[in-house]
Amino acid sequence: ARRLPMSSPGDWYQSLPPVCKTWGTACMLTTVGVQFGLVAAQALYLDYPLVINKFQIWRTLTNFCFLGPFSFPFVMRIMMIAQYGVPLEQHTFEGRTADFLWMVILGMCTLLPLPMFTSSLKLPFFSSSLVFMLLYLWSRENPNANTSIMGMVKMKAFYLPWAMMGLTMLMGGSMIPDFLGIVAGHLYYFLTVLQPRAGGPTLVHTPQFVRALCVHTFGAAGPASATPQGPRTFAGGGRRLGAD
Repeated sequence: ARRLPMSSPGDWYQSLPPVCKTWGTACMLTTVGVQFGLVAAQALYLDYPLVINKFQIWRTLTNFCFLGPFSFPFVMRIMMIAQYGVPLEQHTFEGRTADFLWMVILGMCTLLPLPMFTSSLKLPFFSSSLVFMLLYLWSRENPNANTSIMGMVKMKAFYLPWAMMGLTMLMGGSMIPDFLGIVAGHLYYFLTVLQPRAGGPTLVHTPQFVRALCVHTFGAAGPASATPQGPRTFAGGGRRLGAD
């Protein structure tokens, strides 16, 4: 059926898929809270001594929900969630909310241990990395889509994550968080698409507790909830990821 145009921002917000809507809202509210002094950013960043010794386990989640204060980089990251994360959830993972949520959880689990290995990866926040993970996976789902950076520099979607990473550098930011997101995205892409297509085993399966969580929180986990076999190969509206 033809989708009717949204008549108001509220209609657009209600139309958002559940995982991206929840995460994007959390990012907005966190920045508002920090900006107006309702919460301190020092209470949100990832610090393993505080997590382990003070049992401040919320830091393992809140570090993914702060995209910085109100600024141009903050607006860019929110727009990236809306432009790339939302269609990834709506189309590539259409009807598979639990699989999408599990993909996000795996991305978080890939990023969280990195500060333990080297001091250069002791980032206070991995929210930008998670955004870039979604951007990378969207670009692999739509490699030939025509896209641009702020309508000025046009390119194929396949190159967009790298171009956005370069833009971060030009704005004086560090490319490390963005690059780590790309690495996490490619790891998921390799395990769910490249390895199975090469005849290897399917190692990524969505656990039943994630499906139950989606049913309890969002009201649905997707058709696969009746047969918990894990996520199938990406199946977006265009070319399948990993297809020739």
